[in-house]
Amino acid sequence: MEIFVLLLMVAALGAWQLKSKNQAMRMALLDSFLGRYQVEKRMENLIEGYLRALEEKDPERQTRLWNMLALSEEQLCGQFRRFAADFSAVDEADARVSKLPAFLPETERFFPDNTFDMRRALVVHAEGMERAVKNAQGCTPRDKAYTLSAELLLMQHTCHWYCRSKTVASARMLARHQTPYQQLLASVDPETRQAYLAMIGR
Repeated sequence: MEIFVLLLMVAALGAWQLKSKNQAMRMALLDSFLGRYQVEKRMENLIEGYLRALEEKDPERQTRLWNMLALSEEQLCGQFRRFAADFSAVDEADARVSKLPAFLPETERFFPDNTFDMRRALVVHAEGMERAVKNAQGCTPRDKAYTLSAELLLMQHTCHWYCRSKTVASARMLARHQTPYQQLLASVDPETRQAYLAMIGR
């Protein structure tokens, strides 16, 4: 019995070390590309700007804020598009993301059908963000901001998923933004949702 417990402890320690190594590698890889741009900072500034615009009572001041935010939206989309293009050069083995709810060593190698391609995911997010910004449907500034915010948060969820796991990504999204994963899926552009669900095999 003691040997069995000892073996379990050794196995758990080994799995934890593999998990930590894998996560550190993925975080470093993603940061090596994201670090070239200001995607995260622009994203935070844009969402804060939306909140200010929504709280503004004066119609003229609110209109000026929406116009200023439109420029920020285009700049963010441009940077994210270039980031996604850069990341497309990553090797497929390093771009695979496990669909399992928790970390399992070597999932990408032994269970390739239970993975999706992060390179494709970033393209899906880039296209979704651009559709929201172009606003071909003529949504109100408020509705446009709501959709684009959902697109940005779903993209952030995917980045956390890539670095850690789906479970951790969903928990962080709920803790930081009080937004459940399913609500994000329901709030993005329908084309984004369709492409995203097809990509993750749902």
